[in-house]
Amino acid sequence: MKTNKTTTMLELIKKDPWLKPFEQSIKERHNKFLSKEKEITQSNSISLSDFANGHMYYGLNRTIDGWTIREWAPNATEVYLIGSFNEWRQEDKYKLKEIEKGVWELKLPANSIHHLDYYKLFVKWNGGQGERIPAWCKYVVQDNETYLFSGQVWEPEQPYLYNNKDFSPSTSPLLIYECHIGMATESESVGTYNEFRENLLPKIKEKGYNTIQLMGIQEHPYYGSFGYHVSSFFAPSSRFGTPDDLRQLIDEAHGMGIAVIMDLVHSHAVKNEVEGLGRLDGSYDLYFHGDDRRVHAAWDSLCFNYGKDEVMHFLLSNCKYWLEEFKFDGYRFDGVTSMIYYSHGLEESFIGYENYYNNKQDPDAICYLTLANKLIHEVNPNAITIAEEVSGMPGLAVEPNKGGYGFDYRMAMNIPDYWIKTIKEIKDEDWDPSAIFWEVTNRRADEKTISYVESHDQALVGDKTIIFRLIDEQMYWFMSKFTPSIIVDRGIALHKMIRLVTASTINGGYLTFMGNEFGHPEWIDFPREGNDWSHKYARRQWSLNDDMNLKYHYLSAFDKEMLALMKSVDNFQDTAIIEIWEKKKDNVLAYMRENLLFIFNFNPTKSYTDYGVLVPEGEYKVVLNTDEKRFGGFGFTDDDIHHFSHFDELYKKHHKGWLRIYIPAHSAVVLKKISK
Repeated sequence: MKTNKTTTMLELIKKDPWLKPFEQSIKERHNKFLSKEKEITQSNSISLSDFANGHMYYGLNRTIDGWTIREWAPNATEVYLIGSFNEWRQEDKYKLKEIEKGVWELKLPANSIHHLDYYKLFVKWNGGQGERIPAWCKYVVQDNETYLFSGQVWEPEQPYLYNNKDFSPSTSPLLIYECHIGMATESESVGTYNEFRENLLPKIKEKGYNTIQLMGIQEHPYYGSFGYHVSSFFAPSSRFGTPDDLRQLIDEAHGMGIAVIMDLVHSHAVKNEVEGLGRLDGSYDLYFHGDDRRVHAAWDSLCFNYGKDEVMHFLLSNCKYWLEEFKFDGYRFDGVTSMIYYSHGLEESFIGYENYYNNKQDPDAICYLTLANKLIHEVNPNAITIAEEVSGMPGLAVEPNKGGYGFDYRMAMNIPDYWIKTIKEIKDEDWDPSAIFWEVTNRRADEKTISYVESHDQALVGDKTIIFRLIDEQMYWFMSKFTPSIIVDRGIALHKMIRLVTASTINGGYLTFMGNEFGHPEWIDFPREGNDWSHKYARRQWSLNDDMNLKYHYLSAFDKEMLALMKSVDNFQDTAIIEIWEKKKDNVLAYMRENLLFIFNFNPTKSYTDYGVLVPEGEYKVVLNTDEKRFGGFGFTDDDIHHFSHFDELYKKHHKGWLRIYIPAHSAVVLKKISK
């Protein structure tokens, strides 16, 4: 009898001997994935992609001769389709029939429903009834007066035709511009897909980023949730425009060579019952756990039961839907830590491998994530998947056939925490170059990461961006070029250095949140009752960067040149990082990648003349310097001269010599080796 269970040692364990004591746990997870895959593909008689077509069966769909709507609602006793086409009445003509246990269906002629009609389900169950938005609804809108949500038919006579349907991302390295459509506008309002396409896409292209990560796309009732309390998983948020507006945005991004990935929320769902999945058929455990695991107390949301086949079908279909229907290039999976631990990772310390294999992990969630990654790459082999995971779980960015979860990248979430801690707690003169280098390169050798200084998380109310931690209230008074400030000069200098050391040590990709590259002031605060529903802090003030009398453009200009430098080296992220020099007493760090030499002087007061760094012998020229005046520096160095290594008999056989260079305080320089 054949079995698909793993009996040999997985490559994940071979590459990390420290995992050997936990081999049994790792194999059990892997075998669960293999068994589930075999089950849902009917022993490989169909593909994962074939299985993930739920959106073509459930929900409201146009057919050759009419319309069909289906819903999974096993606790329901009666289900009606109501809408603007029948004055929202419960009529026998629009009553669904239960065609199999829990599955309700209604077929209608073509003239019964039209493009832009509004609709909902009216569901009855023993002990209750209520209006519900179908779980598989593909477009949901909110009434401006009642604030109630309804499904809306989106079936235009002329469907959107893509101009760049064969787009293949060129993302080496992956340079991500994290964006939110609504707050991408400068006006105190909610931005739209069209405004983003017209105004921001050209900026992103000019800045040098090759990927955008869109937040808040899946429909969510409360704007202030930043898109993380999803109600309709198949519906692009209508507050930004129509589904075709989103399609056009992605299409034109592809035309510019920019990949588009979605911030995908499968870690939890909004608790709302009328708008969301909370009690679609009156039961508490349709898509979610029915016990004390149902509610995520920290997030005030509901937790999916990944062990249910119907939930697996729903979420895997959701993964396929956005790739095929909107041409997204992949996903950043939100809240992976919350998914894979029963505790959601809260109040736990992950200090040893035993914390990853102590039966406190949810095998169903782990199985779902592995299947999701395999499906996504089956649908689109060039797709990008990123895990937002804070515990350090081994194998996240390792292929499923090697024992991993299948993500392409994992977020290097240690790095922003390190920079915050360093700025808050350590004096400038005590910044340790060895500690900095270790932190930005501390990752598993077999997993690629997305490095970043800060994302949207660090910009939210209650936290501070890096520039604000460095400059604080002086941001309001001394960002004009006509108002000198030592504090602002320090902040600008360190902002560039922190970004350069983080970006130049990547082994996968680099990310920034929109506006942070030029030091956008203040926090993000969405309109809410506590701020009188103001949009003042839920926008991006691009004009600050464009004003040449202000200092913001210095940071933006540096960011652009930094990315151009990284892209000048083929597969920059794959090149070896070789530490050249590290001296705590001097606060100096140096390392090389290919022919690029990076030298950092983190000392706040000491500039070094003829500072010696032992390098491969040859001729070097400066290709980037944070102290250039065009980047807000002082221009103390002469970057036009070439530098030559100086012979040292001791290092002759190693073909090394001393490179002597002037490095001002709080500055970094990048040199390129141009000859032996």
